[in-house]
Amino acid sequence: MNKLKLTTLAGLFTSTLLLGACGAENNEAAGSETAADNLDNMITVYSAGPSGLAENIQEAFEEETGIKVEMFQSTTGKILSRLEAEANNPVADVVVLASIPSMEGLKTEGKLQPYEAESRDSFHPEWSDEEFYYYGYSATALGVAYNTNQIDFLDADWSEFSEQEWQGRVTMPDPTSSGSAVDFVYGLTNANESGWDIIQSWMDNDLLVAGANKESLDAVITGDKDVVVSAVDYMTYKAKSDGEPIDIYYPESGTVISPRAAAILADAQNMEGAQTYIDFLLSDTAQEMVAEAYILPGNQSIELNDRAALDEIPTLPVDWENAEEKQIETINQFTSMN
Repeated sequence: MNKLKLTTLAGLFTSTLLLGACGAENNEAAGSETAADNLDNMITVYSAGPSGLAENIQEAFEEETGIKVEMFQSTTGKILSRLEAEANNPVADVVVLASIPSMEGLKTEGKLQPYEAESRDSFHPEWSDEEFYYYGYSATALGVAYNTNQIDFLDADWSEFSEQEWQGRVTMPDPTSSGSAVDFVYGLTNANESGWDIIQSWMDNDLLVAGANKESLDAVITGDKDVVVSAVDYMTYKAKSDGEPIDIYYPESGTVISPRAAAILADAQNMEGAQTYIDFLLSDTAQEMVAEAYILPGNQSIELNDRAALDEIPTLPVDWENAEEKQIETINQFTSMN
């Protein structure tokens, strides 16, 4: 992906205008004498959440290694935009994204640094780069979440949400705001020859495309809508454990597994610290934190509780090779639909 394409992808995700100013402030701080003195003992991580997990990993990492983490948390799209805004004055050492195609785009652009992590052989090979540019340290399965106060039981397949009984009752995250939603649309339309027809039928049935993942899920938890398609499963499991009237299932025809990948940036200021952070993400300590957050760990030997395991989820066969190119086409086609 050339620079123009990466810029286009970032722009399709978000039009945040203050990123350059934020980057300038970070660069000024990084360039100060104090920051220079402490460079070896600090790394900067840009992470596409989830916030609770990212904070827990940060705390455990700092305690174990003594390396301080400056964390910027946002959506995949906003992180891509921030990286682009800071291209001439890089700030981040490590980037964590909720979309493999977006990470592939950074790799193609030459923005990542390969690293052969210590425990790389323990991880799901299809979630990571074979040349070690990034590692799928965790993953989300995208299912159908529904309000249990309004629906007793649900097992409808994707195409059934075009039926009259579901008119105006269904929402989904906006692919221009959510990396996992882009992965879902890309996966569904590439693995199912009727994929675009299914999505169009949802649109024709008054589908609400509502912000990022949290906004869509909140609309169902509050009862404004009954169903979320392309629901991020760990958010649903967490809400359910908190007592919210929500549950999730995975349609029998299969769904998309969206890996969350971590990588070291080519312009990392603290390369050794960044490598240490990647090793920690792949450690049993961090992988158990992933499982506790109801997310699928990249290391499948980690025990899971109160959520479906990977082998229990019907999965669509998604080819992520060169997906960064096709992702732009996917977003463009989705946004042109009405």
